[in-house]
Amino acid sequence: MNDNASANEPQPLKKVDMYTDGACKGNPGVGGWGTLLRYGVHEKELFGGEAHTTNNRMELLAVIEGIKSIKSRCAVAIYTDSVYVQKGVTEWLANWKARGWKTADKKPVKNDDLWRELDGLLNVHQLSWHWVKGHAGHVDNERADQLANRGVEQIRAQLKD
Repeated sequence: MNDNASANEPQPLKKVDMYTDGACKGNPGVGGWGTLLRYGVHEKELFGGEAHTTNNRMELLAVIEGIKSIKSRCAVAIYTDSVYVQKGVTEWLANWKARGWKTADKKPVKNDDLWRELDGLLNVHQLSWHWVKGHAGHVDNERADQLANRGVEQIRAQLKD
């Protein structure tokens, strides 16, 4: 038996849970995104925002920034309360790409810049997508919502300066 056999076998991927949310005060308006990452007992909070944006853009940015923040290949379970993001990735994206980034009724895909960026990140990690009901008492989803609102407040403070 080869002593190096076990060294050559692929190691199981680290498991990361990612909870994401977007917020917008006015739609369009000042928006924020928030992401909570959990690996075992370790947690990382991310948030940011934009002065003139939409809720859907913030939902997408929460996922994109969360994925980009994970440095080594992992198995990532992504939890979002955005049907737009969840269905966009799992149902609509392949068809948009096949149609040259057009919808079924031949209109340009909204937020295609962010969808293209997300599409480029889909194979970096092993991703699974999960929809959770928003504002329903799910503790980690509520934390992501709080982070998104911190992003809004951060932008509002910058706009006052």
